[in-house]
Amino acid sequence: MAGRCDVVLGGVILAAGASSRMGRDKALLPWPANEMAPVQFENPTLLSAHISALTPLARAIVVVAGHNSDRLASIVSAYGATLSINPAPERGQFSSLQIGLAKILDLDCDSAIITPVDCAPLDSETLALLHAEFEKAIARSQWAVAPHSNGRNGHPLFVSRGLIDAYLAAKPTSNAREVKRAYLNRFVSVPVSIPNLAADMNTPDEYEAAIARSQSAPD
Repeated sequence: MAGRCDVVLGGVILAAGASSRMGRDKALLPWPANEMAPVQFENPTLLSAHISALTPLARAIVVVAGHNSDRLASIVSAYGATLSINPAPERGQFSSLQIGLAKILDLDCDSAIITPVDCAPLDSETLALLHAEFEKAIARSQWAVAPHSNGRNGHPLFVSRGLIDAYLAAKPTSNAREVKRAYLNRFVSVPVSIPNLAADMNTPDEYEAAIARSQSAPD
């Protein structure tokens, strides 16, 4: 029916990387706990912060791990998420994306919120804005919504079933950028007030800078 938007969101957190430049697993880096977290670990991490941030919006959350799955399992279980394992994470992040999206469909979700674990989780107000804009975009037959600041898109990416199918139909050797280029007119960028939205967090210095920004952000 035209204008109707009935989507069931699932979260996909990509956490299978080797974290070679960081020197330790980025998913387990300390990160300020989300005050709305359903459970609090003594030492909250980037992974637990992402799960907490997506929980209010998602029916199910899938964390895609690689050779680090044993280290992440306790956090995934405690926060009520589902662990999916990429048996060959060296194939690249796109292979993890395909695994996570396939699992989300198995869990009866028809849309997804996708984020790498190594970016700063967004606040609940910004996520609510993106969710609302995603519903509007779906009603206009668009496929995806991404936050946008300072000329760059960031994460998380909200995607509909159409884009999920396109990702899953692509060759494992492809990547998300190639799929986006093929369907660029289906993407919507939503301006947000986050100056460092797309800042990298691959090295210890970048991580420390991200922590400083998160602690200085207004409540």
